[in-house]
Amino acid sequence: MKKSIYSLVLADDVVAAVDQMAYELHTSRSNLINQILAERLSCVTPEMRMQQVFSAMEQLAQQFRILEQTSAHALSLQSRLDYKYKPTVQYVVELYRTPHDGEDGRLRVQLRTQNQMLLSALDGFFRLWMALEERYVPDAAGTVYRISPGRLERSIRNPGLDEARLGKRIGSYVQSFDRYLKAWFSGIAVRSAQETAAALEQSFAADVRHHSSGI
Repeated sequence: MKKSIYSLVLADDVVAAVDQMAYELHTSRSNLINQILAERLSCVTPEMRMQQVFSAMEQLAQQFRILEQTSAHALSLQSRLDYKYKPTVQYVVELYRTPHDGEDGRLRVQLRTQNQMLLSALDGFFRLWMALEERYVPDAAGTVYRISPGRLERSIRNPGLDEARLGKRIGSYVQSFDRYLKAWFSGIAVRSAQETAAALEQSFAADVRHHSSGI
């Protein structure tokens, strides 16, 4: 939905109330006014579509802690790893108002830690997951990955689904990623990384045969 600049004459009290609400909702004055007018006039904005996607995701996110949204464009989930001091991994799903270079958004997986052993283990899983997707998931062709210490970013593309189905698809993907991540850490605690990777690859291949794991 294209945006343009318009001049409006508004009462100071109205603007003050709008600014207060915008502050509480972590958005801008212009965006809030746009949302209010769109709802009043039954217009569907990209932000409304995003919220439909996030609502569908939340229905599948019972095992996650859902963080308060600080942006209409992103939803953050948290999950604890069963590893030493129970570190918290955060999943951030960000959607774009309009596609960028064929991408509709991105998934960011991150864990803040200075523990080099944990960072190394996490990096090993990220690279394993990327290899498994490239090897077994046809929909993953052309996916963009970015790996840095304690962090993985992955592009999201909508294959033409409506908001509810896209939300369920992304939610299922995050569930699957989290399940394999926890299995990785459980596995390397009792056997080698190579043995754990082989076992996870076997499970992943079986999962893909039954249903797609891509987004």
